[in-house]
Amino acid sequence: MDQYSSQRKHSPEPAAESATVPPAGQSWLNKLGPGLITGAADDDPSGIATYSQAGAQFGFSLLWTMLLTFPLMAGIQIISARIGRVSGRGLATNIRRHCQPWLLYSIVMLLLVANTINIAADIAAMGDAVHLVAGGRPQWYALGFGLLSLALQVFIPYRRYVNILKWLTLALLAYVATALAVKVPWSQVLHATLVPHLSWQPEYLTAIVAVFGTTISPYLFFWQASQEVEELRADPAAEALKKAPEQVQQQYERIRLDTVVGMGFSNLVAFSIMLTTAVTLYAHGITDIESSAQAASALKPIAGEAAFLLFTLGIVGTGLLAIPVLAGSAAYAIAGTFKWTNSLELQFSAARKFYAIIIASTAAGVGIGFLPIDPIKALFWSAVVNGVIAVPVMVVMMLLANKPEVMGGLPISRRLKLLGWACTGVMALAVAAMFATMAN
Repeated sequence: MDQYSSQRKHSPEPAAESATVPPAGQSWLNKLGPGLITGAADDDPSGIATYSQAGAQFGFSLLWTMLLTFPLMAGIQIISARIGRVSGRGLATNIRRHCQPWLLYSIVMLLLVANTINIAADIAAMGDAVHLVAGGRPQWYALGFGLLSLALQVFIPYRRYVNILKWLTLALLAYVATALAVKVPWSQVLHATLVPHLSWQPEYLTAIVAVFGTTISPYLFFWQASQEVEELRADPAAEALKKAPEQVQQQYERIRLDTVVGMGFSNLVAFSIMLTTAVTLYAHGITDIESSAQAASALKPIAGEAAFLLFTLGIVGTGLLAIPVLAGSAAYAIAGTFKWTNSLELQFSAARKFYAIIIASTAAGVGIGFLPIDPIKALFWSAVVNGVIAVPVMVVMMLLANKPEVMGGLPISRRLKLLGWACTGVMALAVAAMFATMAN
C-alpha cells in the first residue's frame, strides 16, 4: 500500500465539517469538485488558442465537434474518477501495480514533458494577456503567475485550495458572456452544430485533431483520479468503495453529476470561444490566430472594449486554474510511479519529492518563457505528445476498470465501456489523421 502520512499542513478539521461524502439532500452545488475543476482546467490558455484558431479559420464548421466530444469526454473522465474512488489509488499507482514497468515509465515521462511545455505556453499566454491591458514586460507577469500558483499549491491545504479552484472556474463564464455580447446568427449556428460539415482538406483534419487533442488530454485522467483519492484522504469517514459498498450508490451519483456538469461546462466554454471568433474574426477575414492573446487583441477593434476585456481576463483566470492541474497531475503520476508520499493536504516536509515535481515543472515552464523558443511550435509538439500517449493511457484505463484486482466487484457498466472504447477509438483515429497530415 502507498505511504500516506497523517501529518497535515494545518490541524485537521473535525470530521463533522467534512463535505467529501455529501449527506442526503445536500445542495448539488456542494457535490461539485474534481469533475468540475478537471473540466474547467481543460479550457486553459493554450486550449483557448486552439478553439480561437478553429473559429477564426473555419467559422461555424467545427461547432459540431463539441456535441461529439461531450459524451466521450464525460465517459472517459467518469471512468478515471471511478478507478480512483473504487481502488483508493491514483492512476499511476494502479498502472505500476498491474502493468509492465516500461509502459508506466514511458507514459509518465512523456506526460511530464507535455505538461511542462503546456505550462510554459499557458504562463506565457497569461503574461501576454496582462501586457495587452497594462503594458510592461510579459515575462515578469508570467514569473509572478508562476510564483502565485506555487504558493497556492504548496502552502494552502487541499480542502481550502480546492475551494479556490472551484471559484476560479467562474472565470470561464467570461467566454460565455463574450459570445452573448456579439451578434450571432443563431439559425446558422444551430444548423452547423447539428449537421456536421465534413472535409478531407489537410487543414480541416488538422483542426479537428487539434480540437480533440485539446479537449481529451491525458493529464485530465491522472488529475481526476488523484483528486478522488484526495477526497478520500480528506474525509475520515470515507473509504475506497471496493471496501465500502454502502457508499457506492451515493458516490457514483456524485461522480456522475460532478463529471457531467464539469465536462458540459468545459464544452460550453469551448463552443462559446469558437462561436465568438467565428462571428467576429472569421467574418472579418482574420483567419490566422496563433495564441489566445492574439485572439483577444484581434477581437478588440471588431467586438469592442468589453468583449476584449472579458476575453483577456478569462485567459488569466483559466491559466491560474490550469497550471496547478498540469503541474499537479505530473506530480501525482511521478509520485505514484516511484511510491512517493503524495498529497496536497500534506505539509511540504512530509512530501518533499511530490512538491519538488510541482515546483520543478512550474519553474521549468516559467523558464521556457525566457528562452528564444517559439511557444506556438512548443505547444504543437506538446499536442503531438499528448495525442501519442492519450491512446495507450485510455486503453490501459479501460483494462484497469474491468480488473477485479483494481475494482473489486465494481467493474464499469456496459454503457461506460461503450463510451470509453468509443473515446479511445476516436482519439486513435485523430492521432492517425494527425500523423497523416504531418507526413504530407
